[in-house]
Amino acid sequence: MESVVFVKKTQLFANEDNSSSVENNSSGPFDETLPEIEARFCDNNVMIRIHCEKRKGVVEKTIAEVEKLQLKFINSSVLTFGGCALDVTIIAQMEVEFSLSVKELVKNLRSALDMFM
Repeated sequence: MESVVFVKKTQLFANEDNSSSVENNSSGPFDETLPEIEARFCDNNVMIRIHCEKRKGVVEKTIAEVEKLQLKFINSSVLTFGGCALDVTIIAQMEVEFSLSVKELVKNLRSALDMFM
């Protein structure tokens, strides 16, 4: 397993085990901290977990963004968390052209989701 990145809202920090996260320091309501994005690399595979606000088309948009980043979609799982949130897990395989770091991958997904949400 290579690394992990968590993204919430505003701050990015790196952990000693080659992982990093972005966290929101706000003490506002639950939905202000969404989406949360986690990515892990293992060999040429990528696991992406996104906990986000439940909106129509968010899963399709996420899969389309993953494919734009030179990742081959393998599988996904989507669970409803309460009435207002989704937990999306995507497994993808890195294509030969894939050259992003785990941090860059999460930042690109975050940017795409921010525009959509």
